[in-house]
Amino acid sequence: MFAPYLEKWSLQPDGERIVTRSSLLLPVRWRGLPAMLKVAREEEEKRGHLSMGWWAGRGAAEVYAAADDALLVERSVSRRSLFHMAMTGSDEAATQTICRTVAALHAPRDRPVPDLIPLESWFAALAPAARTHGGVLAHSLAAAEALFSDPYPAVVLHGDIHHGNILDFGARGWLAIDPKPVYGDPGYDYANLFCNPELAVVTEPGRLQRHLAIVAVATGLAPRRILSWVLAYAGLSAAWFLEDDDDFDIEGEMLIARIAAAELDK
Repeated sequence: MFAPYLEKWSLQPDGERIVTRSSLLLPVRWRGLPAMLKVAREEEEKRGHLSMGWWAGRGAAEVYAAADDALLVERSVSRRSLFHMAMTGSDEAATQTICRTVAALHAPRDRPVPDLIPLESWFAALAPAARTHGGVLAHSLAAAEALFSDPYPAVVLHGDIHHGNILDFGARGWLAIDPKPVYGDPGYDYANLFCNPELAVVTEPGRLQRHLAIVAVATGLAPRRILSWVLAYAGLSAAWFLEDDDDFDIEGEMLIARIAAAELDK
């Protein structure tokens, strides 16, 4: 799958291939620069290049080339990691860094928005899951519906913000990779911060409140609105895991949803 693009873009392999459920990746050199060749195997991943191209290297890795199901992007060679920061005493600093990167992604661009999935459509799995299972998923659905009835101006979203999708690019700063092709309310992109880096960390007493204050200051969003997005997102994530019969991760997302709902009730 890599061969046509290695030839097309005159690339030299520069590491071992990486296989994920949705993509194949190969570290390469392009014109002497470190780059990553990504060949998508799912439609959702194929459309992610639309967002990357629209950001044009502001807040995200720069796109060097794109064609069909392949994307050639700037590659980080740093060993610094937001996940490692968060797990070794710098959790709040990691969240502040992520907020700055997301703000750069959401900044206006003077160009037409690409053909992306509306956020409300992105939530399609939540309603049937809430009808079937009720409980906290019903609260998640109610939160999502309230947010969609009072939307903030839509932006090109990343759609999958977590510690592993924002990398250190040295002088260029911390930049995002691997977006989903989604467009909608900016609050959505901050919700997954409260579900990462790991369940043991995010469920520590007081962690939600500390990071809620950080995100509220960084974004200007009301804490209740952020919490509503956390509740909605955790429910949606649980609904996706239900579709995949992933019982372990379902329980984690349900727990985060309950924590967010309890904080809202206060």
